[in-house]
Amino acid sequence: MTTYIPKISTLPYDVFASPSASILLPIVLGTAVGYSARPDQTRVTYSAMKQPPLRPPPYVFGPAWTALYGLMGYAAHRAVTRAALPSVAPLLSVSSRELQTLYSAQLGLNLAWMPLFFGLRRPALALANIVSLVGLNGYLTYLYFGVDEVAGWCMVPYLAWLGFATYLNAGVGHLNHWDISESTLATRKALGKDR
Repeated sequence: MTTYIPKISTLPYDVFASPSASILLPIVLGTAVGYSARPDQTRVTYSAMKQPPLRPPPYVFGPAWTALYGLMGYAAHRAVTRAALPSVAPLLSVSSRELQTLYSAQLGLNLAWMPLFFGLRRPALALANIVSLVGLNGYLTYLYFGVDEVAGWCMVPYLAWLGFATYLNAGVGHLNHWDISESTLATRKALGKDR
């Protein structure tokens, strides 16, 4: 399947070869996207939306994503570097380059979610994004298990959290009639229909 992926921008091998770069890159990029989405405004928007049951408090997301970004980066380091070993590469059904491309694509999808949801306030588009992200990461996790078992297990918490995030995204979209625009949330609050 990966042979049909068009050549997209892929993170260079040197990023994956360094454990620290591989771990820190998604953490730094995720933090940058989080802060570019105006955290104070994001908190206001989050509290103004109707929420599905089981939603965590807002302060959980930062530490959870930091840990998950670190795990995904470490998993990528292990899988890509192992797949690049001359003694291992011929035995695998996927190349190091293909793993780099898939990881780069999933990281791009991941980083696009917050601007789609909180920036553009398009929960349906964000849901399409996260469903694609879950599918891609399910496949990537499967491939990682075939290359390095530790890398595969490092992806499991991320995959579980993405499943939960998909539920939250769909729940917020449904409960808010797929409209979380600033004007709609303000009107709903003014009319006392915010819960």
